[in-house]
Amino acid sequence: MPVSSSDEPLLEVENLRTEFRTDRGTVKAADGVSFSIERGETYGVVGESGAGKTVTGLSVIGLIDNPGQIVGGEIRYKGRDLRTLSQEELRSIRGDEIAMIFQDPMTALNPAYTVGTQIIDTILTHNDCSKSEARERTIKLLEDVGIPDPEERVDSYPHQFSGGMRQRALIAMALSCDPDLIIADEPTTALDVTIQAQILDLLDDLQEKHGLSIQLITHDMGLVAEMCDRVSVMYAGKKIEEGPVGEIFSSPKHPYTVGLMNAVPRLNDPRERLEAIPGNMPDLIDNPSGCSFRPRCEYATEECKQIEPPLEPAGAGGAHTSACLKLDEIDFDTSIVPDRTTDETPVEGTNFGEPIIEADGLQKYFDPENQSWFEKYLGDRDYVHAVEDVSLTVHRGETLGIVGESGCGKSTLGRVLLRLYEPDEGTIVYSGDDITEMGRSELRNLRSEVQMVFQDPFSSLNPQKTVLDIIGRPLEVHDQVANSEEKRERVVELLEDVGMSERHLNRYPHEFSGGQKQRIGIARALAVEPDFIVADEPVSALDVSVQAKIINMLDDLQEKYDLTYLFIAHDLNVVQHISDHIGVMYLGEIVEFGTVQQVFEPPYHPYTEILLSSIPKHHPDVDEERIDPDGELPSAIHPPSGCRFHTRCPQAMPECETKNPEQRTIDGNHEISCHLFDSDGNPTDEYETTIDVSAKSQMVDPGEPQ
Repeated sequence: MPVSSSDEPLLEVENLRTEFRTDRGTVKAADGVSFSIERGETYGVVGESGAGKTVTGLSVIGLIDNPGQIVGGEIRYKGRDLRTLSQEELRSIRGDEIAMIFQDPMTALNPAYTVGTQIIDTILTHNDCSKSEARERTIKLLEDVGIPDPEERVDSYPHQFSGGMRQRALIAMALSCDPDLIIADEPTTALDVTIQAQILDLLDDLQEKHGLSIQLITHDMGLVAEMCDRVSVMYAGKKIEEGPVGEIFSSPKHPYTVGLMNAVPRLNDPRERLEAIPGNMPDLIDNPSGCSFRPRCEYATEECKQIEPPLEPAGAGGAHTSACLKLDEIDFDTSIVPDRTTDETPVEGTNFGEPIIEADGLQKYFDPENQSWFEKYLGDRDYVHAVEDVSLTVHRGETLGIVGESGCGKSTLGRVLLRLYEPDEGTIVYSGDDITEMGRSELRNLRSEVQMVFQDPFSSLNPQKTVLDIIGRPLEVHDQVANSEEKRERVVELLEDVGMSERHLNRYPHEFSGGQKQRIGIARALAVEPDFIVADEPVSALDVSVQAKIINMLDDLQEKYDLTYLFIAHDLNVVQHISDHIGVMYLGEIVEFGTVQQVFEPPYHPYTEILLSSIPKHHPDVDEERIDPDGELPSAIHPPSGCRFHTRCPQAMPECETKNPEQRTIDGNHEISCHLFDSDGNPTDEYETTIDVSAKSQMVDPGEPQ
C-alpha cells in the first residue's frame, strides 16, 4: 500500500497529449491522459496493445523520438515539471530517480557490450563508487533477479541470454541505482511463474524498504491483482476507468474492463471458448467519434456516437471513476463471469489419431559461451545439458503442452523436434519417417508440413520486409500461390484470422506493438497450412483479449484441419485451457507427464506443485498458498547428481542427492520421476502436498467490493 511521507504525489500527469505524425496522418497515442502516483504506491495501467500504455510511460521520462512529440500537458515529478527541464537535467533524473524496464529486451540492451558492462556503466554514471564495487553490485543484482551463475553470466552478451534472462537483466539494470520510481513496461512478459514470483517479492521488498513507487504497465490481470494498489484502464489513447484494484476487480464499471476480465483463462475454467472482446482496437488516426469503444460495445446506442463520455464517479468516495454514458443503465454485475469452477469432471480428449511425432532418447548439448579454445579441444570439455534423454509421443489432432522455468530446455526441445537444431542422440519419427536421417532437400519439403511460432517476435521478423513479404514468403517458397495477387489475397485472409487487417500489409515490423508482431509471426506459421506446429510462447506477448482470440483461433484451426500442436508456455492457465496432455520440464528432463486433469490435481511432482503455487492470484482479496523453491536454478553445465531438482526441493531426501529417480506410472499414462513415489506409483509416507489448486479458481462474488 502507498506509504506517503508528503501530501504531494510523487508523480502527477495532467492532460498528457503525445502524438506521432506519419504520412497517413497524426496518431494520437496519448490523448488527454491524467493520473497521479503516490510515494510507495504501485499504480497499474492495463489495456490492449495499441491503447497508449507504453507511450504514456515513455512520455514521463522524455523518451519520445521523432516523429513523436509531446504536444500538451504537464508531467510533475516531486513538484517539478519534467517538460521544462533541460536534457542534461532530465538525464540526471532518468536512470537514477526514475528508471524504466522496457518491454523489448533485445532492443533495450546493446548487443555490442556484455550485460554486465551495461549495468556497471549505469551504476558508475549515477553513483560515486569504484568499478570493482559496481561489478560486485551488478553480480548481486543478477543473482537477485534469478540469473544462474551470475559470476559467469555477468560477462555474457545479450544474444547469449534467453528471452527471460534478458528481461531479468533489464530489471536488474532498472534496480541498479535504487530509484524512487520504476516505470515497468510488461516487466514479466517473458518470465516463467517462479521467476515472476521472485521478481514480485523483490519489488515488494524494495517498496517496503525504500518507499519505491511503480507504474506497472501490463496486460496480465493476475499481475495487477497481485501487485497493484490502484489501476487505470486505457483504450485508444484515453483513460476510461480508474480505481482501487479491489474495487475494479470486484465491481468493474466499464464494458471494456468487464471484457478484459472475462477474456482471462483461469484454472479449472469449464468454458470451451474464451470470451474475446469482438473487433479490434481502432486506428488512432481515425478514432471513432463519441465513445471510442462503441463499435465493439454491445450496449452502444446512437447517443454513444455523438458524445464522448467524461470520467465520472462510479463508486462511493469518488476514487472509482468510469467514462461510460450508460454507467447508470448497465447491470455490470451480471456481465461478469462470476464463478467458473465446476464440480463436474472435465471430459478430456483421448480419441486422437495415429502418432505424428515420436521422439526417443533425445539429447542436445551446447558448448558453454565462455569456454576457451583450450578447454574446448584439449582440456576437460564441458557441455550445456539442454535436453537430456527425452522421449515423447504426440498424436495427430492433439495439443501437448510443455511447461517449465526459463532455461529448462522447452524451446530447445521444440527446435530439435523440427530439426532446427540437430539432436546429438536419439531419433525423431514424423508420420512414420525418421527425420533424423533426412537430407537437406527432404527437410526442405518437410517445412511445408511443420512450422514454428518463435518466442521473440521482435527478432524473428525481418525489419527490412513488409508484412506482405514476411507472411507471403513461405507461400512463395513452397509454391502455394501462383502470382502476386493471389499472394496478397491469402496474406489478407491470414491477417484477418489473427485479428489484423489489409491496412497492415505494407507496414514494417517497427511500426507495430509487441502483441501485433506476435500475431504476424503466428500468421506466417499458418501460411502453408502445416500439419504440426511448435508454438513457442505464442501468446506471452499478447493482451488478454487478443490472447483469447488466438487461443480460440488455434482451437478452431485444429478442429478444422486436424492440426497438431506442441504448445510451449509459462502461463499455466493458458496451458491448462488449450492442452490435452502436459509435460513438465526441469533442467532438460521431463519430470511429469499426463493429461491436464492428472497434472493439475494431486499427487504432483514437487516441482509441478511449485509451478502451480506460483501462479498469480486472480483477485487481489484472495489469499493463496505459494511455495518458494530453495535456492536458484542450477547450472545446466554442471547439473546436480541424483534427482536434478533435489537442490531446490522442499521435500528432498538423502537418496535424492545420489540416485536418479525412475519414472513411476501413477494412473493410466500419468508419469512422475520422483523418489516420493514407490514402484507402483503410490505416494510414500514422506510425500506432502500443501496447495489446493481448486482454491485458485474460486471467484470473489461480483458486485461486492472487498
